[in-house]
This record gives sequence, structure tokens and C-alpha cells, in this order.
Amino acid sequence: MTGESRQGLGQRLSGVAVALGLVLFLGGFGWAAVSYRPYTVPTSSMTPTIDVGDRVLAQKVDGSEVKRGDVVVFEDRSWVAGSKVVKRVVAVGGDTVSCCTDGKLTVNGKQIDEPYLPKGSLAETKTIPTVTVPQGRLFLLGDERQGSLDSTAHLTDAAKGTVSRDAVTARVDAVIWPWKGPLKRPTGFQTLGALSQPGPLSTIELLIVAGAVLVLAGGAYGPIAGRMSRSRARTARTETAGVR
Repeated sequence: MTGESRQGLGQRLSGVAVALGLVLFLGGFGWAAVSYRPYTVPTSSMTPTIDVGDRVLAQKVDGSEVKRGDVVVFEDRSWVAGSKVVKRVVAVGGDTVSCCTDGKLTVNGKQIDEPYLPKGSLAETKTIPTVTVPQGRLFLLGDERQGSLDSTAHLTDAAKGTVSRDAVTARVDAVIWPWKGPLKRPTGFQTLGALSQPGPLSTIELLIVAGAVLVLAGGAYGPIAGRMSRSRARTARTETAGVR
């Protein structure tokens, strides 16, 4: 294969790499835009998992998909009018929840390990009477139990502090600013049933990074190939001039 043929093939492959990279890069951002919504958490009720002012990415989900341990975004006018709320689901319809037994939250008679709570803090600052969660509803707590206005603050309501699944609009997948990454899996709830599967965020990140690499690599081919070609040409002229 001649130098010109190799150069032509390289240019074609470079164009393919750039085109594929753009598809992956833009496709990743498009997928993220369809699947996720960003939210800024205005309070410290989810510390240390989510600190006040943190920016999170929440996957848009139907309330029926929510499971124990999920951190969700919801809106309930009986809690806060006209504002989104971020809390952790600790019990779902049909569960009984209370606190505390040996210092731990109890769901369906099982003590729940909650490693996401602030180090050294109590599972709850007061006694929660046994509550049976109605079907189609959720019982939610903040990770910072001492300052969280959660289900425990609404126990005297008609719904016993629970929130309808229909009120949920998204499930928090990661803290993106400042970067903390994906939320850790709430393994303490595994004894009660399957946990939610992580959203597609890691796949989306891979697509965006791979696309950016292909675009940069393909775009860099032209200047690099041109520089190498000029270098070979200078070498050839020098060798020709040296012949006597």
C-alpha cells in the first residue's frame, strides 16, 4: 500500500471515528436528559448522604418502582406546599415500622442496619409507635434523623405520616456536585426483599467518555498525519541532496 493510499485510509477511518464519537457523545447526553433530572437539596436532612446545597441526579421513575432503601424525590402538599422533598423510603405498603429496638429501626420485626446515618447518631431521636403502612403508600425518613421533618413529624395526620407512591417523581442515583458519585446500596433492607437496581448512569458516563475519546482521537489524526508527512518529505529531500 502506497503512502497516499495509507493516508486516504487513515482519513476515512478518522472520519468514521469522529462520526461514531459524536453519536455516542450526543446519544449519552440525550439519554441522560430523558432519564434524569437534576435537583439541589436545600436542607441538611439527608446528611451525610446528601449535604445541604448538594446537586443530585435523580432518575425519573414511576412510584410503583420504588423499593425500601431508595432515596426519592416527591411532592406532598401536606408536607411542603409547592416544593420537592428528598427522603429515604424505609417501609412500603403492608410493612410495619417502629423505632427503636436495641437502638435500631425495626421493619416487619427485623432490625435494620443503617450505615448511612451520621456516625454515632441514633436511629431516631424519639420513639416511633408501630405504624402499619397502607397499601400504595410509603414511610420516609431523613438520614439526619435529629433535624429531619419526615414521616415522624406527620404521625398524627390521617395517613399516619405516609406518602402516596404517586407523589414520587424520581429516585436519586448520584450526587454530582460536589462529586460524591453514585449512592451506596442500602444493604440493610435486603432481608426484607429485593433492592432497586442502579439506573443507567454508569452506562451513560461510559458512552459520553468513549464518544469524547473517539472525537478527540479522530480529530487529532489530521494534524498528526500532516506533521508526519512533512517530516518524511524533509527527510527525503535531505537524503536526495546528499547523493553525489
